[in-house]
Amino acid sequence: MAKEEKKFITKKSENLSQWYIDVVLGCELADYAPVKGCMVFRPYGWSLWESIKEYLNKRIIDTGHVNAQFPLLIPESFLKKEAEHVKGFAPEVAWVTHGGDEKLGERLAIRPTSEAIICHMYSKWINSYRDLPVLINQWVNVMRWEKKTKPFLRTTEFHWQEGHTAHRTHEEAMEEVIRMLHVYRDFAQEDLAMAVLSGPKSDSEKFAGADQTHAIEAMMPDGKALQSGTSHDLGQHFAKVFDIKFLDDDQVEKYVWQTSWGVSTRIAGGLIMMHGDDAGLRLPPKIAPIQIVVVPIIFEKSKSEVLEKAEALAKALGGMAVFGRPVRVKFDANEQVSAGFKFNHYEMKGVPLRVEVGPKDIEKGNVKIVDRISGAKEFVSVNFSDYSFDPAEFTGRLEAAQKNLFENSQRELESRTLEAGDISELENIVANSRGFAIVNWGGSDEDELAIKERTSATLRVLLEPVKDGNIKCFYSGNPARCRAVFAASY
Repeated sequence: MAKEEKKFITKKSENLSQWYIDVVLGCELADYAPVKGCMVFRPYGWSLWESIKEYLNKRIIDTGHVNAQFPLLIPESFLKKEAEHVKGFAPEVAWVTHGGDEKLGERLAIRPTSEAIICHMYSKWINSYRDLPVLINQWVNVMRWEKKTKPFLRTTEFHWQEGHTAHRTHEEAMEEVIRMLHVYRDFAQEDLAMAVLSGPKSDSEKFAGADQTHAIEAMMPDGKALQSGTSHDLGQHFAKVFDIKFLDDDQVEKYVWQTSWGVSTRIAGGLIMMHGDDAGLRLPPKIAPIQIVVVPIIFEKSKSEVLEKAEALAKALGGMAVFGRPVRVKFDANEQVSAGFKFNHYEMKGVPLRVEVGPKDIEKGNVKIVDRISGAKEFVSVNFSDYSFDPAEFTGRLEAAQKNLFENSQRELESRTLEAGDISELENIVANSRGFAIVNWGGSDEDELAIKERTSATLRVLLEPVKDGNIKCFYSGNPARCRAVFAASY
């Protein structure tokens, strides 16, 4: 038998940062690349990302968008057209200066985001109001030269989807911004089981070149917020610099109104950190690369029968459907390691359900199911003569596990969302309670900067407006305009 080496994982409760790295590497999600700040997706990590893509892509397509693909390289002159945009990204842009041995006449930016190249193409494609709206999304890799990196959460090269739309009116564009914000919120909560807050960002935190940015914000176990998706109102800034105009039905030429929106591999890092425990990953069943693993309990005397029946059961389980898709089942027939080693291995990798099949189980007509999320261990009847069983015993547990994870996340979010009546209370929440601090806000950009310098907290999202003129800003004492959320962040 091969040597069994159990991978060591630091306890999450003792050192979250080291636990996270241990899980990413030990669960074979990713590894460090030879280029600083980049990572290699290992098959299990790529499968996780593809599953995330599948669910989000369906939501995007269902709202009327189509997928396309735009170039990786962007001429420097394109990127410089929108001054605020290039200023926001200039420190992070990687440049191509040579093609082979020949120096290029114009530097090419490796895509930090695609507004510039897409706007150039939209200026060619859009001529009439009949061409609108344009609703295009792409799934691509992006490069931003980051100083501090962490696998999935922040890397020099990362993967994402970025939607870019053009509209006839500002009202239509804002409907798109809010629609996609809600798509992201529902995706995070219903598919990834991640409770989030959502709302507009402050002017100082908005996307470079946008009129307004809306975001979803998740709370990590260390009390730091993770911006997990953004939706931007781009106004007409890009339309004017790239000359994206259309002839309206009143025969007047007008500039389009634009939006852009995106979710990246950062959200995968968020779900790893949010749901995992001391034993490793706990993956939401909807997006888990393996939803059920069947592990045969092998003894030499009964090996042939157990392997045969366990494999047949795995095939039968694979014929079920859950969450509108076929169940993803793995049958592990590896005889080089023990069943106990496999139990630990799949527990660490966060597989939602483990099904154990041994000679006594076959004899009794049942299997043992171990739920990774709740920890429950139960026996379920299986007829090994025809491999019939009650599908709900398996799919129902997957559905319950998905719900369980979200409810845990929601409770954690609520427990870490606290009221701050003044700056001292905000400081205490950030330093000690570790979470979101909700305040009455009527401050200025200068006040916001002063709070950041004093507490390290940033304004994450703005919430509902304050209508009572007697309510004052927690910091400035001026009349409060709205409720706002501050937090330390990644």
